[in-house]
Amino acid sequence: MESERINWPKYFALQATMLASRSTCTRLHVGAVIVKDGRIIASGYNGSVAGTPHCSDVGDLIVDGHCIRAVHAEQNALLQLAKMGISGDGAEIYVTDFPCVHCTKFLLQAGIRKINYLRNYNNDSFAMELIQQKKIALEKVTLEQADLQALNLERYLNN
Repeated sequence: MESERINWPKYFALQATMLASRSTCTRLHVGAVIVKDGRIIASGYNGSVAGTPHCSDVGDLIVDGHCIRAVHAEQNALLQLAKMGISGDGAEIYVTDFPCVHCTKFLLQAGIRKINYLRNYNNDSFAMELIQQKKIALEKVTLEQADLQALNLERYLNN
C-alpha cells in the first residue's frame, strides 16, 4: 500500500508556505520555519514590527529599493528563538525564497547548518560565497501539484 504521507522536506516547506500567507508585505510573501532534530522550533513571516502599521494597510516604506518597514521572515523566526531562549545552533531553515544577504549572515551567525528554499529570489553572490565558506548545506525543495493534492484539504472543511 502506497503511503499518503509527504516527505519531511516537503512537509516543512509547506509549513513555510502556509506562514507566508500571513505576510503583510505587498511585494513578496515569505515564510520561514526553523527545524531542529526534526521538530519545528520557530517560525516567521515577513511583515512590519509587531504593533505597528502594516505595509498592506499604509503602503511600503521604500529606501534605496528596499522596504524598511518589513522584518524578513528569517529574521522573525530567529527573533522568536531569541525571545524564547532557544538556540538555533545546528538547526536548519525552510524558507519560501532564497534568503537575502543580510538574512544569510544572520542565519549563519545563529548556527543554522542547512538552508532549504523553494524559489530563487535575487540570489546574492556574496551570500553564496558565505554559504560555501561556512560549508552550509543548501537544498532547493521542489513542490508539485501532486504534493498539494496529497494534502487533501477538502476533508477538513466544515460542510
